[in-house]
Amino acid sequence: MEILWAVIWFAALGLVLGLILAIASKVFAVKVDERVEQICDILPGANCGGCGYSGCAALAQAIVDGKAEPTACNAAEDSVVGQVAAIMGVKAGDRVRMRAQVMCSGTHDLAGKKYVYDGAKDCIAAARLGGGDKICPNGCIGLGTCADVCKFDAIHVENGVAAVDYKKCTGCGMCVNSCPKNVIKLIPYDAKHWVGCRSVDKGPIVRKYCDVGCIGCRLCEKNCETGAIKIDGFIASIDYDKCNGCDKCVEVCPRKIIWSSTAQENGLIIKRM
Repeated sequence: MEILWAVIWFAALGLVLGLILAIASKVFAVKVDERVEQICDILPGANCGGCGYSGCAALAQAIVDGKAEPTACNAAEDSVVGQVAAIMGVKAGDRVRMRAQVMCSGTHDLAGKKYVYDGAKDCIAAARLGGGDKICPNGCIGLGTCADVCKFDAIHVENGVAAVDYKKCTGCGMCVNSCPKNVIKLIPYDAKHWVGCRSVDKGPIVRKYCDVGCIGCRLCEKNCETGAIKIDGFIASIDYDKCNGCDKCVEVCPRKIIWSSTAQENGLIIKRM
Protein backbone atom coordinates (compact mmCIF):
# COMPACT_ATOMS: atom_id res chain seq x y z
CA MET A 1 0.00 0.00 0.00
CA GLU A 2 2.84 2.39 0.80
CA ILE A 3 4.30 1.89 -2.70
CA LEU A 4 0.85 2.37 -4.26
CA TRP A 5 0.24 5.63 -2.36
CA ALA A 6 3.68 6.88 -3.36
CA VAL A 7 2.89 6.22 -7.04
CA ILE A 8 -0.51 7.97 -6.66
CA TRP A 9 1.08 11.02 -5.01
CA PHE A 10 3.79 11.28 -7.69
CA ALA A 11 1.19 10.99 -10.44
CA ALA A 12 -0.97 13.66 -8.81
CA LEU A 13 2.04 15.95 -8.30
CA GLY A 14 3.06 15.52 -11.95
CA LEU A 15 -0.49 16.33 -13.08
CA VAL A 16 -0.61 19.49 -10.96
CA LEU A 17 2.81 20.68 -12.10
CA GLY A 18 1.89 19.97 -15.73
CA LEU A 19 -1.28 22.06 -15.38
CA ILE A 20 0.72 24.90 -13.79
CA LEU A 21 3.25 24.84 -16.64
CA ALA A 22 0.49 24.77 -19.27
CA ILE A 23 -1.22 27.78 -17.69
CA ALA A 24 2.09 29.63 -17.34
CA SER A 25 2.93 29.01 -21.01
CA LYS A 26 -0.33 30.68 -21.99
CA VAL A 27 -0.11 33.57 -19.54
CA PHE A 28 3.53 34.42 -20.17
CA ALA A 29 3.67 33.53 -23.87
CA VAL A 30 5.54 36.07 -25.99
CA LYS A 31 3.52 36.91 -29.06
CA VAL A 32 5.66 36.75 -32.19
CA ASP A 33 4.61 38.78 -35.20
CA GLU A 34 4.27 36.34 -38.09
CA ARG A 35 5.90 38.92 -40.35
CA VAL A 36 9.22 38.36 -38.58
CA GLU A 37 9.29 34.72 -39.70
CA GLN A 38 8.11 35.64 -43.20
CA ILE A 39 10.89 38.22 -43.63
CA CYS A 40 13.53 35.96 -42.10
CA ASP A 41 12.61 33.19 -44.55
CA ILE A 42 13.32 35.35 -47.61
CA LEU A 43 16.48 37.11 -46.39
CA PRO A 44 19.76 35.60 -47.69
CA GLY A 45 20.45 33.81 -44.41
CA ALA A 46 24.18 34.52 -44.47
CA ASN A 47 24.07 36.21 -41.05
CA CYS A 48 26.96 38.38 -42.24
CA GLY A 49 26.20 41.28 -39.90
CA GLY A 50 26.64 43.86 -42.64
CA CYS A 51 23.30 45.42 -41.74
CA GLY A 52 24.52 46.20 -38.24
CA TYR A 53 22.48 43.44 -36.58
CA SER A 54 23.67 40.10 -35.25
CA GLY A 55 21.97 38.11 -37.98
CA CYS A 56 19.03 37.85 -40.36
CA ALA A 57 16.55 37.01 -37.59
CA ALA A 58 17.58 40.10 -35.63
CA LEU A 59 17.25 42.25 -38.74
CA ALA A 60 13.80 40.81 -39.51
CA GLN A 61 12.68 41.72 -36.00
CA ALA A 62 14.13 45.22 -36.36
CA ILE A 63 12.30 45.75 -39.66
CA VAL A 64 8.99 44.68 -38.12
CA ASP A 65 9.66 46.91 -35.08
CA GLY A 66 10.29 49.87 -37.38
CA LYS A 67 13.93 50.16 -36.32
CA ALA A 68 15.32 49.21 -39.74
CA GLU A 69 14.23 49.86 -43.31
CA PRO A 70 13.19 47.09 -45.73
CA THR A 71 16.33 48.01 -47.70
CA ALA A 72 18.65 47.40 -44.72
CA CYS A 73 20.03 44.09 -46.01
CA ASN A 74 22.87 44.93 -48.37
CA ALA A 75 23.21 41.29 -49.41
CA ALA A 76 19.58 41.01 -50.56
CA GLU A 77 18.67 41.33 -54.23
CA ASP A 78 16.18 43.98 -55.32
CA SER A 79 13.44 41.35 -55.67
CA VAL A 80 13.94 40.30 -52.04
CA VAL A 81 13.83 43.90 -50.87
CA GLY A 82 10.57 44.30 -52.76
CA GLN A 83 9.11 41.26 -51.02
CA VAL A 84 10.17 42.56 -47.60
CA ALA A 85 8.55 45.91 -48.35
CA ALA A 86 5.36 44.15 -49.51
CA ILE A 87 5.18 42.20 -46.25
CA MET A 88 5.51 45.46 -44.34
CA GLY A 89 2.96 47.17 -46.58
CA VAL A 90 5.30 49.97 -47.63
CA LYS A 91 7.26 50.99 -50.70
CA ALA A 92 10.80 49.67 -50.89
CA GLY A 93 12.26 53.03 -51.83
CA ASP A 94 15.33 53.64 -53.92
CA ARG A 95 18.68 52.12 -53.07
CA VAL A 96 22.06 52.08 -54.75
CA ARG A 97 23.71 48.71 -55.02
CA MET A 98 27.20 48.87 -53.57
CA ARG A 99 30.33 46.78 -53.85
CA ALA A 100 33.57 46.61 -51.93
CA GLN A 101 36.67 48.13 -53.48
CA VAL A 102 40.24 47.84 -52.17
CA MET A 103 41.83 51.28 -52.42
CA CYS A 104 45.41 50.07 -52.51
CA SER A 105 47.67 48.87 -55.33
CA GLY A 106 50.85 48.33 -53.32
CA THR A 107 51.68 44.76 -54.28
CA HIS A 108 54.83 43.00 -53.04
CA ASP A 109 56.87 44.26 -55.99
CA LEU A 110 55.62 47.86 -55.84
CA ALA A 111 55.46 48.74 -52.15
CA GLY A 112 58.49 49.04 -49.90
CA LYS A 113 58.87 46.87 -46.79
CA LYS A 114 60.32 47.81 -43.43
CA TYR A 115 60.74 44.27 -42.08
CA VAL A 116 59.93 40.64 -42.82
CA TYR A 117 56.76 39.60 -41.04
CA ASP A 118 56.52 35.99 -39.89
CA GLY A 119 53.64 36.04 -37.45
CA ALA A 120 49.95 35.21 -37.34
CA LYS A 121 48.21 35.42 -40.71
CA ASP A 122 45.93 38.15 -39.51
CA CYS A 123 45.97 41.80 -40.56
CA ILE A 124 44.86 43.08 -37.15
CA ALA A 125 47.68 41.21 -35.39
CA ALA A 126 50.22 42.43 -37.93
CA ALA A 127 48.97 46.02 -37.64
CA ARG A 128 49.82 45.95 -33.95
CA LEU A 129 53.46 45.32 -34.87
CA GLY A 130 54.46 48.73 -36.13
CA GLY A 131 51.46 49.05 -38.41
CA GLY A 132 52.40 46.07 -40.57
CA ASP A 133 55.40 45.28 -42.75
CA LYS A 134 54.78 47.86 -45.50
CA ILE A 135 56.42 51.25 -45.18
CA CYS A 136 53.24 52.96 -46.35
CA PRO A 137 51.17 53.65 -43.21
CA ASN A 138 47.95 53.25 -45.20
CA GLY A 139 48.80 50.25 -47.38
CA CYS A 140 46.95 46.93 -47.49
CA ILE A 141 48.66 44.47 -45.15
CA GLY A 142 47.55 41.60 -47.36
CA LEU A 143 47.11 38.77 -44.85
CA GLY A 144 43.48 38.14 -45.76
CA THR A 145 41.48 39.05 -42.67
CA CYS A 146 38.93 40.60 -45.00
CA ALA A 147 38.75 37.36 -47.00
CA ASP A 148 38.24 35.36 -43.80
CA VAL A 149 35.19 37.37 -42.75
CA CYS A 150 33.56 37.41 -46.20
CA LYS A 151 30.54 35.08 -46.20
CA PHE A 152 30.32 35.12 -49.98
CA ASP A 153 33.90 34.17 -50.98
CA ALA A 154 34.11 37.49 -52.83
CA ILE A 155 37.55 38.68 -51.74
CA HIS A 156 40.99 37.12 -52.01
CA VAL A 157 44.60 38.22 -51.63
CA GLU A 158 46.63 38.57 -54.82
CA ASN A 159 50.35 39.36 -54.58
CA GLY A 160 50.02 40.98 -51.17
CA VAL A 161 46.87 43.04 -51.83
CA ALA A 162 43.22 42.07 -51.39
CA ALA A 163 41.11 41.95 -54.56
CA VAL A 164 37.33 41.77 -54.97
CA ASP A 165 35.29 39.51 -57.24
CA TYR A 166 32.45 41.85 -58.17
CA LYS A 167 30.11 39.06 -59.27
CA LYS A 168 30.15 37.58 -55.79
CA CYS A 169 30.31 40.79 -53.76
CA THR A 170 27.01 41.78 -52.13
CA GLY A 171 28.27 45.00 -50.56
CA CYS A 172 27.57 43.74 -47.04
CA GLY A 173 30.51 45.74 -45.66
CA MET A 174 32.03 43.03 -43.46
CA CYS A 175 35.42 43.37 -45.17
CA VAL A 176 35.27 47.14 -44.69
CA ASN A 177 34.74 46.74 -40.95
CA SER A 178 37.50 44.13 -40.61
CA CYS A 179 40.30 46.10 -42.27
CA PRO A 180 42.63 47.75 -39.71
CA LYS A 181 44.02 50.08 -42.40
CA ASN A 182 40.62 51.25 -43.71
CA VAL A 183 41.68 50.63 -47.31
CA ILE A 184 38.41 48.96 -48.31
CA LYS A 185 35.46 51.17 -49.21
CA LEU A 186 31.95 50.61 -50.48
CA ILE A 187 31.36 52.31 -53.80
CA PRO A 188 28.45 52.12 -56.29
CA TYR A 189 28.37 48.71 -57.96
CA ASP A 190 28.48 50.21 -61.46
CA ALA A 191 31.26 52.71 -60.66
CA LYS A 192 33.62 52.97 -63.64
CA HIS A 193 36.69 54.26 -61.77
CA TRP A 194 38.37 54.27 -58.41
CA VAL A 195 41.62 55.55 -56.94
CA GLY A 196 43.81 52.63 -55.89
CA CYS A 197 45.57 54.45 -53.08
CA ARG A 198 44.77 55.65 -49.56
CA SER A 199 48.00 57.47 -48.74
CA VAL A 200 47.71 60.74 -46.83
CA ASP A 201 51.34 61.82 -47.31
CA LYS A 202 52.81 64.36 -49.70
CA GLY A 203 54.05 63.22 -53.10
CA PRO A 204 57.81 63.17 -52.36
CA ILE A 205 57.20 60.96 -49.32
CA VAL A 206 54.89 58.61 -51.21
CA ARG A 207 57.51 58.14 -53.95
CA LYS A 208 59.94 56.80 -51.36
CA TYR A 209 57.77 53.91 -50.23
CA CYS A 210 55.51 53.06 -53.19
CA ASP A 211 56.01 53.00 -56.96
CA VAL A 212 52.33 53.63 -57.71
CA GLY A 213 51.04 55.70 -54.79
CA CYS A 214 49.05 58.87 -55.51
CA ILE A 215 51.28 61.95 -55.35
CA GLY A 216 48.49 64.55 -55.45
CA CYS A 217 49.70 66.10 -58.71
CA ARG A 218 46.17 67.34 -59.56
CA LEU A 219 46.37 66.34 -63.24
CA CYS A 220 43.24 64.24 -62.82
CA GLU A 221 41.42 67.11 -61.14
CA LYS A 222 42.43 69.61 -63.83
CA ASN A 223 41.39 67.35 -66.70
CA CYS A 224 38.05 66.15 -65.33
CA GLU A 225 35.33 67.93 -67.31
CA THR A 226 32.57 67.17 -64.80
CA GLY A 227 34.46 68.10 -61.65
CA ALA A 228 34.03 64.56 -60.34
CA ILE A 229 37.58 64.11 -59.08
CA LYS A 230 39.26 66.28 -56.48
CA ILE A 231 42.44 66.23 -54.44
CA ASP A 232 41.44 65.84 -50.81
CA GLY A 233 44.55 66.57 -48.77
CA PHE A 234 47.15 64.76 -50.88
CA ILE A 235 44.97 62.00 -52.35
CA ALA A 236 42.54 61.98 -55.28
CA SER A 237 38.92 61.12 -54.53
CA ILE A 238 35.94 60.60 -56.85
CA ASP A 239 32.42 61.96 -56.52
CA TYR A 240 30.41 59.16 -58.13
CA ASP A 241 27.35 61.35 -58.53
CA LYS A 242 29.34 63.45 -61.02
CA CYS A 243 31.56 60.85 -62.71
CA ASN A 244 30.50 59.98 -66.27
CA GLY A 245 33.20 57.36 -66.85
CA CYS A 246 35.03 59.30 -69.57
CA ASP A 247 38.45 57.75 -68.69
CA LYS A 248 40.22 61.13 -68.88
CA CYS A 249 41.57 60.81 -65.33
CA VAL A 250 42.87 57.33 -66.12
CA GLU A 251 44.70 58.61 -69.19
CA VAL A 252 46.47 61.55 -67.53
CA CYS A 253 47.47 59.94 -64.22
CA PRO A 254 51.30 59.68 -64.26
CA ARG A 255 51.27 57.01 -61.52
CA LYS A 256 48.56 54.90 -63.21
CA ILE A 257 46.80 54.73 -59.88
CA ILE A 258 43.30 55.54 -61.14
CA TRP A 259 41.75 52.26 -62.23
CA SER A 260 39.04 51.66 -64.79
CA SER A 261 36.73 48.68 -64.38
CA THR A 262 36.50 48.34 -68.16
CA ALA A 263 40.27 47.85 -68.34
CA GLN A 264 40.32 44.91 -65.91
CA GLU A 265 40.16 41.24 -66.75
CA ASN A 266 36.47 40.45 -67.37
CA GLY A 267 35.65 43.70 -65.56
CA LEU A 268 35.62 41.77 -62.28
CA ILE A 269 38.92 41.36 -60.48
CA ILE A 270 41.66 43.94 -60.20
CA LYS A 271 44.54 43.04 -62.48
CA ARG A 272 47.62 44.18 -60.61
CA MET A 273 50.45 45.93 -62.40
